[in-house]
Amino acid sequence: MTNGPRSGFTAVSTALLAMSRHLEVRDVLQTIVVSARELLDAEYAALGVPDDHGGFAQFVVDGIDDEEWKAIGPLPRQHGILAAMLQEATPQRLGDVRQDPRFEGWPAAHPEMSDFIGMPVADGDEILGALFLANKNCPKPAGGCAFTAEDEQLLGVLAQHAAIALTNARLYERSRELTIAGERARLAHELHDAVSQKLFSLRLTAQAATALVDRDPARAKDELHQVARLAAEAADELSAAVVELRPAGLDEDGLVATLRTQIKVLDRAHAARVTFDAQGVRALPAAQEEALLRVAQEALHNALRHSGAGAVTVTLSRRGQGAALRVSDDGCGFKPSAVRRAGRHLGLVSMRDRASGVGGRLTVVSEPGKGTAIEMEVPGG
Repeated sequence: MTNGPRSGFTAVSTALLAMSRHLEVRDVLQTIVVSARELLDAEYAALGVPDDHGGFAQFVVDGIDDEEWKAIGPLPRQHGILAAMLQEATPQRLGDVRQDPRFEGWPAAHPEMSDFIGMPVADGDEILGALFLANKNCPKPAGGCAFTAEDEQLLGVLAQHAAIALTNARLYERSRELTIAGERARLAHELHDAVSQKLFSLRLTAQAATALVDRDPARAKDELHQVARLAAEAADELSAAVVELRPAGLDEDGLVATLRTQIKVLDRAHAARVTFDAQGVRALPAAQEEALLRVAQEALHNALRHSGAGAVTVTLSRRGQGAALRVSDDGCGFKPSAVRRAGRHLGLVSMRDRASGVGGRLTVVSEPGKGTAIEMEVPGG
């Protein structure tokens, strides 16, 4: 008997460590469900996150393959025992869920379930979700439930920590949204500056044409051609702002497309020539792509704002199963050993932290008068 609880809590500890490795909400939900099913040795497990319309914003299952899940049909609604867990925030342990008066049936393709245990996932008074399991893989006691009181206790501990992991994942996604919004604001400001400069030149050129139209019509005509060119460039800048200042689509578009889009904007917004080249890059885990994107943005910001570079080159290439990023410029450069105390001002410490956080490494090569190269390498997933 003494070995049971100890091994159970060891399994909980393993599950908690697995949850802590993920930052994306969907990954956290999947890890919670898989961990719960393994912990209680159940045939099926699921976790539903409710929406505000009587359904579920997200619903994750384990023990059902893709074809079975597709055959079941639309996501369930908040009714029956699921609704009870969400509304009453109380655990449920049943010998046969089908015999409970709250049971309202399930689709024809739904697997048969009898033994049932459910646990609300709550953060204080807020119910984040409903976690439930069915069909424990052990002999069923006569007239009782195969899930035990100890199972309920273990699942309760898991649910408490699942609430923390889920809350942290939501906060992470929110902070990432804010970071993306900040990047959009910065790019919008840079584009605004570029358009403003062209409009200012347009106004001066138009004034010059007006002054010349009587005494030197030929020069006035040249100035009007210049007006037309500047107006076309300003229109292009405004069009680019509308099309490209959307949220950074790292999840949807991938690292290469997101970098290419942002670098096109920077190339138009700055006097320096900014170019990008990608060679054979494969999709990487989300955390690694996020780190590569942020390091590229920081290195580009430093090069364009502080180095006085005339050209900045960004390359992304495959390196084994991982990738290598290089951001180089022909600017003023610096002596790396002399700026360690100013590392945070230059963003070097932040970039190194991002690289090491995903198992990568960052190298800075620079020399006064000879430009700078920031190189980051990450392993494959």
